[in-house]
Formats: sequence, C-alpha cells, structure tokens
Amino acid sequence: MGRRRFLFLEPFFGGSHRNFAEGLIAHSAHDFDLLTMPAIFWKWRLRGAALYFADKIDDITRYDGIVASDLMSMADFKALMGPDCPPVLVYFHESQFFYPLAPGEKRDFQYGFTDITTALAADRVLFNSHTHMDAFFYHLPRFLRMMPDRRPRWVMAAIKAKSDVLYPGCRFGMRAKEETPDPAGAPLIVWNHRWEFDKNPEDFFAALDRLVERNIRFRLALLGESARTKPTLFLSAKNRYGDRLVHYGYVASRSDYIAWLRRGAVMVSTALQENFGIATVEAVRHGCIPLLPDRLSYPEIIPEAYHSACLYRDQDDLVEKLSRRLTDYPGCRKRFTALFESMDRFSWENMIRYYDAELDRLSHAGSAIAH
Repeated sequence: MGRRRFLFLEPFFGGSHRNFAEGLIAHSAHDFDLLTMPAIFWKWRLRGAALYFADKIDDITRYDGIVASDLMSMADFKALMGPDCPPVLVYFHESQFFYPLAPGEKRDFQYGFTDITTALAADRVLFNSHTHMDAFFYHLPRFLRMMPDRRPRWVMAAIKAKSDVLYPGCRFGMRAKEETPDPAGAPLIVWNHRWEFDKNPEDFFAALDRLVERNIRFRLALLGESARTKPTLFLSAKNRYGDRLVHYGYVASRSDYIAWLRRGAVMVSTALQENFGIATVEAVRHGCIPLLPDRLSYPEIIPEAYHSACLYRDQDDLVEKLSRRLTDYPGCRKRFTALFESMDRFSWENMIRYYDAELDRLSHAGSAIAH
C-alpha cells in the first residue's frame, strides 16, 4: 500500500509503554509523529490526556491512522477530533478493572469504564498477550454486573469482534555468538523489574534471605525503574546484602543495562501483575536463566519444554529452584541455550511485519470510509 503517515499518542511515556512506542516507530516501514506525556500521574492521564493531545494537533486529516496506548480516554479524544478523525488502533498494555491494588488503595471503577469506552471507540484493539486478552474478557462481564440495571451486555461482543493479540517487539541489540556471564565471584541474580508493589519485591527479598540462611553464595544486581520515592524494601537492601549487592538502581544507558543482563546467571520474578514481560524476555535472551511464577503471562512466553525448570509453584519451590540454579551454575547453563535463543521470536525484526500489516489494514479502512 506504500508508505503512510500515522500519529502515535503515548500519555505514559516510560517503561514498557516507551519501549513499545520507540520500537514500533524505529522499525516500521511507515512514518510516525509521536506525541507523549511524562510517565507520572497515571490516573490523570486516563482522565485528561485526550484534552492535552487534542490541543496539540493542528491538522488531524494529515494522518492515515492513529496508534495509542490504553492510558487515555479514546472516546473523549475521538469526540474532540470530530468526524475527520482517522481510524484508531489502541494497544492495551494493561487493563484497569482487574489491575492489582496497592496496599490501602480502593478501586475507582471509572477507570474500568474508561477501558471499556476506549475499546469501543477504537477501530482496532490489540492486547500484548493471550493471557491479558483472556483476563480482559473474563473480568468484563463481572465488571458490568456491578451496574444496578440497564447493563450493556452488548459491549462484550462489540469489543471481541475487533480484538486480537500481538506481542510487543523487543530490542536485543548486538549479541556475540559465544558469551559467558562474568566469571568473577558468585553467580549474579538479576532483578530488572520496576520497583513497585505489583512486582511483589517482598517475596523476592524473602527468598534471598533464605539463601543467606543456607549460606548459598550469590551476588545481586537491582536494576529497573523506581518511583521518586524508593520502597522501603529496596532502601534496606543496601544493608541487608552488603557486599553481595554489586549494583543498585536504574541503568539509564541501554548498553550498560544489556551488559548487566549478560553478566547475570539467574533472573527472578515474583510479580503479581504481568501481561507480557519485556524485562523477562530481554534478560532471558541475554543469557539469564529465568525463575518465574507459574501464572500470569509467563507460561505463555516460556516454551513448554522449559516450564518445569523455569516456573515455580510457590515460595518454597522458588527457594529450592533458585538454590539449585546457583549451586550447579555454570554447569547447567548450556541446557538453556535453546531457551535463550527462542526469545528471538519476540524481536522487533521478527514482529514488525505483523504490525505493519495491522497499520496497512487500519489505513485501508480509513481510505474506504473517506471514499
């Protein structure tokens, strides 16, 4: 269909949202303009991002389509843009009506309704995993049943009809054919997730404490983005793990971040919420043996042949598997070579053709409507 121009709206330009937007724009055969807002105040992004973006767009008709993430009200945006708004693809990284709550927080159901109206207003809806899409449609009717009367049951079929799954692309960068982790010292445990409650750092540090009790040697790299105020558990880690802690804090340089992953022996997740897991895929592709809960998106992204070795049932199982990986490393590492290489299927180089096909269909739909 030729090269087309799209507008990408990202109201929460950080973490996986930024990773996805930059990766798509860098690899697509089409042209993009990118409008963003900082990755803070997510509740206000859902409420007000449409107003901000509407004021920033001079001529909406110059675009063949719009791509937006879920942290905004697409219904509000399309209403503000009027009949000249081109077709819209919304990419759902997360869903608000079943996202886990922080301690002491009460659910504001308006955010769930914003997800619903955003999906209804979109011309195409993509989820970042089957796990996420299945959970969305499982919780949707339960959410609607909260309404005292006149429940809009029709929305289930309407959203399903235009929804599908497309994994986010991942950036791996250059990789040597033969690499081994840093041979100096004990095996390195990598935490490269956000320092937030939904990643459940309590269980992670509890597992490390049990390793210390068992006198199992390890080193620790605490990577990943953190909020402006660091959680108490991470602040206390400096004293708790002493010389074992070899890195503490977010690594802004992409090359430095990849270097830490390449040194890693094991990557651990204890997450309560994970709809895909870009950080996990990156760590595994760069040679970290993953230990992940047997739930969320992890059984979907890890090949079944490695489930018994890489997925744990509960906290005791995590400690046992982690103990074995550390004590028999590096002897066991070669058994995971195929797992490391299997993550290539998520690279942008492999995924972009599917995204460009979606963009072609989106712009074609807009052209058909215009004529």
